[in-house]
Amino acid sequence: MLSLKSVEYTVEEFTLKADFEIPRLAKVALIGPSGAGKSTLFSLISGFLKPKSGSIFIDNEDVTTKLSNQRRVTTIFQDGNLFPHLTVKRNISLGLRPDLRLNSEQQGVLDYAIDRVGLTDLVDRKPGSLSGGQQSRVSLARALVRDCPLLLLDEPFSALGPSLKSDMIELVDQISNEKKLTVLFVTHDPEDAKKICDLSIIVSSGCVSSPMATKELFENPPEILRDYL
Repeated sequence: MLSLKSVEYTVEEFTLKADFEIPRLAKVALIGPSGAGKSTLFSLISGFLKPKSGSIFIDNEDVTTKLSNQRRVTTIFQDGNLFPHLTVKRNISLGLRPDLRLNSEQQGVLDYAIDRVGLTDLVDRKPGSLSGGQQSRVSLARALVRDCPLLLLDEPFSALGPSLKSDMIELVDQISNEKKLTVLFVTHDPEDAKKICDLSIIVSSGCVSSPMATKELFENPPEILRDYL
């Protein structure tokens, strides 16, 4: 479960306010215009930013003051954050150990993740020689080996074509079900939200709504969502 209680964050003239709760295993779309605060919200949840006030709980643990590496959260960013000088295998291994010295158990976890995202034949290649979809699979595999209960997706598939993006979203859906993950998914495309997200949150001008059922939300969108769409 993820819970933000009276969270407020301010930088210069921008203020983000959030007060909501997401049940475990939910898949939640974050929808709203660029600059509304979606990435800021992710940075607060993952520990890259600290709120001015309020509290953040993950699985009933108060993580408000914890560093990002002390939270059981994995974030996949838009650019994938792959290291160009490392092979696919080593990029994924970083999710297990920064020094890349894996024991036999960790090696088994690595092999499973590589196979699960379909990269077995590409483990010795470097990111520069991969397609956009293949790079996305590397980022997803690295998230998979970390085995954290909360997965944040900050538009990692936005640069992909429609068919490939759909394939990646389906893969996220399958893996999150298998690993019993709670997923928050930033998207600008309502069809992406409808595809796998049972709940949706609207972020607009620093205001974060409570989660709403995705189907009902798009069948009868509030004015703020109609304006955005």
